[in-house]
Amino acid sequence: MNIIKKIKVLNKKIQEIKKNNKTIGLVATMGNLHYGHIKLILLAKKYSDVIIVSIFTNPTQFDSLIDYKKYPRTLKKDCTLLKKENVDIIFAPEEKDIYLSDKKIHTYVKVPSLSNILEGKSRPGHFIGVTTILCKLFNLIQPNFSFFGEKDYQQLLIVKTLIKELNYSIKIISAPTIRLKNGLAYSSRNKYLSSSEKKIAPFLYKIIKKTTDKIIQKKGENIKFILNASRKDLTKKGFIIDIFDVYNAKQLTKRSENDKNNILLASVWLGKTRLIDNKKIIF
Repeated sequence: MNIIKKIKVLNKKIQEIKKNNKTIGLVATMGNLHYGHIKLILLAKKYSDVIIVSIFTNPTQFDSLIDYKKYPRTLKKDCTLLKKENVDIIFAPEEKDIYLSDKKIHTYVKVPSLSNILEGKSRPGHFIGVTTILCKLFNLIQPNFSFFGEKDYQQLLIVKTLIKELNYSIKIISAPTIRLKNGLAYSSRNKYLSSSEKKIAPFLYKIIKKTTDKIIQKKGENIKFILNASRKDLTKKGFIIDIFDVYNAKQLTKRSENDKNNILLASVWLGKTRLIDNKKIIF
């Protein structure tokens, strides 16, 4: 396993891989790895000759400097974990090598159709940070495949749109959300939950599942009543709701009566921790 920190070294390695006609699979992360990341790596092995995991805590996608500074940096632990999974290359650059100029006047990449709604409305600038760092990684690593979890569903759609509209020759492969036995989706932010909040957090997906089951059972009828009842249940459990609604799964517009492919998106606060989750609804 190679741990590469410098772009010049990475460039040389990528040229070597391409010269040998090997395919590259990229799993882009901010570090603090968990089982969800491992599942993406295992999926990547099915598609790619060479697996590259990037570890970079990207400052431009954080809502505040405080959140950015407190994000867990666990590079040594992450490298040990990735070595066990036989990852070929870890790319862990420094911020000064990724953002060459002042971040306030830096060049950014935006997907306007999806970046300013839902999560993007609640977290201004977040998705611009995501798409910009991904473009940098795509340009540097030149992967044939890149792998993303479906928990961050809006992000997944944004990445697919980015790939299509900027003409990248990269295939995006998504993996179902990986959950703990209690239903809580794996997330690096779960570490921010207190012991009492960890007992409450699994109710988010339980209520999501209960809600989607009812909507499917009723074939979309009385959907407002079902959603309102579920929102009350969430509030009673201690969640503060930002997003809890049903959307068209392709455009993330509000569901219309003719939509057959839908998704329930949830974004809530539990204490100081933001939790997101979702579940498809197909009639």
